[in-house]
Amino acid sequence: MFRIVTSAAWRCLLFCAFIVIAAAPAAAQGPANLRVTHTVDKTGPTSTEISGRVYNDGPVDVIDVYVNAAAIDQSGKVLAQGIPFVGMVPARGNAPFKARVPVVPGATGFRVGINSFRFALGRDAP
Repeated sequence: MFRIVTSAAWRCLLFCAFIVIAAAPAAAQGPANLRVTHTVDKTGPTSTEISGRVYNDGPVDVIDVYVNAAAIDQSGKVLAQGIPFVGMVPARGNAPFKARVPVVPGATGFRVGINSFRFALGRDAP
């Protein structure tokens, strides 16, 4: 009896793993519809202000959007970051953001991208 339960458990585990792996490429397609543009506005003694826009080229609104603005060194290592809340970006639309990143020694540039978001599936249109 133990062998039957173990065999069934393995089949269930393998099936679940297959589902997760099969769904991964679909989840990875979402951020391809989102793109970010930015400019470095001003640098003060303690922080650098970065402004930009998040563009949603997809057919579905995205909500709870956060951007990651990171100060990086020559090798691409993140030295400091700011993660501002953008909110909602409508389908085939855009939304502005402003980020503050701490000034740190050794930073040679900035990398800005999407930190996280959710699709607004099932929401009522305003």
